[in-house]
Amino acid sequence: MINVNEEVADSEAEPIEGLDKDEDISFGDYPIDTVLIRNENRTVHDVLRRIEKGSFVMDPDFQRDFIWAEDKQCKLIESVMMRIPLPVFYLAENIKGQMIVVDGLQRLSTFQRFVNNELKLKLPHQSELHNKHFQDLSPKLQNRVEDCNLVLYVIDAKVPAQALLDIFERVNGGVPLTRQQMRNCLYSGKATRFLKEESKNNAFIKSTGGSLNKKTMRDRELINRFCAFELLDLSRYKGDMDDFLAQALEKMNELSERELEQLSARFRASMRNNFLIFSKHAFRKHSSPYDSRSVINASLWDVMSTGLSRYPESLVEAHAEELHSGFYTLMENAIFREAISLGTNQVARVSSRFDLTKKMLEEVLGDQ
Repeated sequence: MINVNEEVADSEAEPIEGLDKDEDISFGDYPIDTVLIRNENRTVHDVLRRIEKGSFVMDPDFQRDFIWAEDKQCKLIESVMMRIPLPVFYLAENIKGQMIVVDGLQRLSTFQRFVNNELKLKLPHQSELHNKHFQDLSPKLQNRVEDCNLVLYVIDAKVPAQALLDIFERVNGGVPLTRQQMRNCLYSGKATRFLKEESKNNAFIKSTGGSLNKKTMRDRELINRFCAFELLDLSRYKGDMDDFLAQALEKMNELSERELEQLSARFRASMRNNFLIFSKHAFRKHSSPYDSRSVINASLWDVMSTGLSRYPESLVEAHAEELHSGFYTLMENAIFREAISLGTNQVARVSSRFDLTKKMLEEVLGDQ
């Protein structure tokens, strides 16, 4: 039995066919003039005030996973006291005018903790600072922290999603991130909370075999893909998966709680339906129930997760054998196999696999 609360160890997590080759790369094929970056100079005091007002977005999930050790935080404060220039900060402006911290989250978190008296300095070689909270410092040293000048590079909200993620990938100075981790930071809100909650659902974990890497958010990435193809008309897909997934997150952030509940119900129904029919082979290439289990295929995930999201479980169960037969016929179709195996992000391939899957499901279960 799969333990819902048990995270997959990095060494045990399976790859997902159709993601790495197509998405986790540096694209750079957008026009140079679309990359709009301006620079601003602000003090620590000003930035912290804007964080408190909600003008700067500090994603909690991202923050917990990538926070610095305290000795490194103390060294940052010491550097400020010594007036050592700090590296620049990168921010991304969203359509609401808020600033998403792209690079510099740990440094801003450190300033926030220190000024809020949550960090006690451990600097035994600095007697004026050792074992001191911010409130224990002289006004002169407090001013030195709050008046420290920060150089901010702000990525304009008009920058395409693909370019934004590429910039994020290039400038982030910490642990290398997957593009879903970047999206989690850049589109934080109702959407990212939805992905997080659904990734814990037992039906999802069961249907995917508990094989997805939570740390790199591969589980949330698949759910993001489901939401994109479930919510957005297929005609909006133009061959840029990053942009399509970003559009979905933006739309989800605007949905009502009722609409998100309905989306959750369809997602969970699909997970149950897919496991009911395919068991351990759900979302994986196979031509017989007796095949060895292969890795999850992202393209199969797209068509089968959305394809079985609106059919009642009783109807799916009643046509289990026909669904098996229909799926295996699809897997024998050269056009379908190509559409889930080669150049899978191409518009024609995406359209082809959705059309063929829809036709098969309607023949077996009727129009839904």
